[in-house]
Amino acid sequence: MAEADPQTTFNVHEAKTHFSRLVDRAHAGEEIVVAKAGVPYAKLVPIEPPVPARRTPGRFRGLMDLSEEEALASCFTEEELDEIEDRSIFPPDA
Repeated sequence: MAEADPQTTFNVHEAKTHFSRLVDRAHAGEEIVVAKAGVPYAKLVPIEPPVPARRTPGRFRGLMDLSEEEALASCFTEEELDEIEDRSIFPPDA
């Protein structure tokens, strides 16, 4: 198979032998047909790159406008908050 090969249909054995080159050609925009016993069987085509989501500036605005008490209130009971506040940051001596 030459580098400037205009052929676009390959038998399975030939496709297996030159798969990497055929994938490169498909990535470059060509449609490559793989035939089995002379009958078209599959096609290698380039895929469309995914379109990145558009950023929306300010979409998280206001999410962090909670006081510390409001932020923790939904996570802990009042007893758990008292226990956390009363706990020393240093463990007791053993």
